[in-house]
Amino acid sequence: MGAANHVREHDLSTTIRTEIERVDARVVEAARGLPTATLHEAGGKIGVLPPAIKPVGRDLRVCGAAFTVHSPGGDNLWLHRAIDLAQPGDVLVVYASGVYEHGYWGEIMTTAAKAKGLNGLVIDGCVRDADLLEQIGFPVFSRGLSIRGTGKDYGAIGWLNAPVMIGNVVVSPGDLIVGDRDGVVAIPRARAAEVVEKAAQREADEAAICRRIDAGETTMRIYNFH
Repeated sequence: MGAANHVREHDLSTTIRTEIERVDARVVEAARGLPTATLHEAGGKIGVLPPAIKPVGRDLRVCGAAFTVHSPGGDNLWLHRAIDLAQPGDVLVVYASGVYEHGYWGEIMTTAAKAKGLNGLVIDGCVRDADLLEQIGFPVFSRGLSIRGTGKDYGAIGWLNAPVMIGNVVVSPGDLIVGDRDGVVAIPRARAAEVVEKAAQREADEAAICRRIDAGETTMRIYNFH
């Protein structure tokens, strides 16, 4: 009616948490060299994120405390907010509302996240600028690649540091996130120290089994299979 259109902005204070309890840094350090499959098994077959989520580039690992992001589909403004508010060592874990086929993340955001000292990105969606991401060397784990652009809706509701469900796994802020070429596992913060200790023992046990196999024993005998 002659009045200028006004875009109502979302009240960020209602859906953003900045103070979270993170997995202990010593536990993160101990988990760095452990395979995701071993952590999954040691925890009682828990925490497997969708197997479509893989590293963008070879020889990339991610390990750190989860900074969770629930983003509106097809929009990446909440990812920019997350980069700004996350702490060094955090891993951004992003649920994009089940809308996979947009390039939510690229060269600029990778550069910003690396400069901030973040440890990586795990996104249940696609990214773009794959060659540049690989050159930068910042760990990005995604469902795939898509050049489709995103929007920035200041009225859209998103959440930072609320639990997110990725596949059938609930990831809470501060949980331990580990990713390698095989995939990504999320270990609840309260169990992380225990699971990492069990995983290290499992690695030692499996190394001993491999030595027995090299010496001539069979898996049927070692495991007493029938």
